[in-house]
Amino acid sequence: MKAVMYGGGNIGRGFIGMLFSESGYEVTFVDVADSVVQELQKKGEYPLRYVTSQGHRDLLVKPVTAVNGNDMDRVADAIAECDIMATAVGARILKFIVPNLVAGLRKRWAAGKGPLNIIICENLMDANKVLETMLKEQLTEEECKILDEQVGLVEASIGRMVPVQTDEMKDGEPLRVCVEQYGFLPVDQAAFKGEAPQIKNMIPFEPFDFFIKRKLYIHNMGHATCAYLGDILGLDYICQAIDHNEIYIIVRNAMEESAAALSAKYHVPLEDIMKHISDLLYRFTNAALKDTCKRVGGDPGRKLSPQDRLIGSASLALSQEIVPAYIAIGAAAGVWRYIEEAEDMVQDAEQAENVLAEVSGLKRGAKLTELILNMYQLILKGRDLGEIRRAADAIKVESLQDVV
Repeated sequence: MKAVMYGGGNIGRGFIGMLFSESGYEVTFVDVADSVVQELQKKGEYPLRYVTSQGHRDLLVKPVTAVNGNDMDRVADAIAECDIMATAVGARILKFIVPNLVAGLRKRWAAGKGPLNIIICENLMDANKVLETMLKEQLTEEECKILDEQVGLVEASIGRMVPVQTDEMKDGEPLRVCVEQYGFLPVDQAAFKGEAPQIKNMIPFEPFDFFIKRKLYIHNMGHATCAYLGDILGLDYICQAIDHNEIYIIVRNAMEESAAALSAKYHVPLEDIMKHISDLLYRFTNAALKDTCKRVGGDPGRKLSPQDRLIGSASLALSQEIVPAYIAIGAAAGVWRYIEEAEDMVQDAEQAENVLAEVSGLKRGAKLTELILNMYQLILKGRDLGEIRRAADAIKVESLQDVV
């Protein structure tokens, strides 16, 4: 059996490619990094290291090979011949690989091959719809019908944390990837064409929207909140930030606000989501990952966009009549970092309000806007997280009293 892993980076090698290999597939990676492609071709394997605060465990992923993403003919051949495929190239890069995907699908259809399922492992809302639109823009009307019938565009929720790989982590092996042990892969059961393949740790689930929102509004939101609060205190690593008592309390409460909203919207037992939160908070403490606040909080503009982790989770909470006081702290800290990174902005309430309007799509004077601005002003006042957390506590108590 053959699998194509489009993207030979951290998630491609550190998670999906490994799962394909452990499920009995010969894995062909597609990447444009010459060094990665050449090493995979030469060695036919690569090392993976599970790291914890207590130590590490090594394994070899094989058999593998690679083709260069700039060689359209070879990429098309690999896609035409494979039994399963996945992408993990990054949301911004997805559009650049579409011509190769189209070439591969056309060659596959010309050869009379069967259905192909493509597991989309991108940090992108509605990734299946986005990729479908991109593909159909380059296909004929007849080919679009074949795509609908024979190609499963399967969304996945990537929960494994894989940080930027330092030279220390590589430990003399340029292909080594260091990862945490968490290894489950929830996917959209309804999207498969034909029977779902047997992939180790893959969990087909329907309706899948719950898993997408759980990942974005609990994991990603909590991670970003931890990173931005760490930034404010001048901390380098996520493990340092979550070890700070006030950050831990704020992050946990923010995740619990999202949990309550998700439970209400999707009718999923709150207890199950709370167990997931406890697991995540423990995983954030993994010092061996060396995951930085800078990396996790990167691209704050995207993370503050209307449907993304901070504003999206807060909006969902409000829609379920839950006051997102602690999520607002994370959003305010994200605004603080956004302004810090902008060359033409200064830290003040007017700039923050402009960011929320222009980047987050929030109306001036709206309830969520005012909530975030209040937290932002407390950050400017002195960066006292204890005072900010107590302000959120007071808001929550007031909201409960209003209900009573």
